[in-house]
Amino acid sequence: MRSERATAGGSGAGGARPLRRDAEENRLRVIRAAREAFAAHGLGVGFNDIARHAGVGVGTVYRRFPDRATLVREALQGEVAQILAVADEAIAAEPAWDGLMLLIGHVADLLAANLGLRDVALGPGQLSEDFGDVAERVAGHVEELLERAKGEGSVRPDATPQDLTMMFLMITELAMHATASNPRAYRRYLRIFTDGLRATGPDAPLPDRLGEADAEDVARRWTSRS
Repeated sequence: MRSERATAGGSGAGGARPLRRDAEENRLRVIRAAREAFAAHGLGVGFNDIARHAGVGVGTVYRRFPDRATLVREALQGEVAQILAVADEAIAAEPAWDGLMLLIGHVADLLAANLGLRDVALGPGQLSEDFGDVAERVAGHVEELLERAKGEGSVRPDATPQDLTMMFLMITELAMHATASNPRAYRRYLRIFTDGLRATGPDAPLPDRLGEADAEDVARRWTSRS
């Protein structure tokens, strides 16, 4: 295999030198393989498996990506940007219920199709630090939509952002196990869950509310596949 060292004619002092053509091709091959492996199996996929899928040696993966967080960022940044785009569209919708349903439905589709994205979006502290700004912005949109919808009287007053996290975890877990038999089955149960968010007046209040720390602990355990 040819050397993957950088070319001698790099950028200015202190700048990163461009990779040789073969090295850059290998880097892109690893990113594509990681994106596919993470989507199918979640973030617990090992570097050996990614290297095998990319058709390169594992040393190539480590040279280009010294740690898992770097590879996760490169492989999933486009998919994370999709979630933010959906949230930005949803926050502009009127009434707020329509925006909330748009966000929930589209994000559920994205997470059901990509277990790695699911782990990043729902697993706090799981190699998702590089997406912290996006996570905060999306969380802010969710909170605002919920509060606006409560003000409109369309969402029950005791619904919380943590309820949505648990809903996504349960729905995407179903999607993962139903892929072979009925890949759209999760949409039925998503409708059941979202109907449960509606403000219906006489219903009894929801019991056993999960706090933020409790929800994060559940999400961390649920999305761990190491």
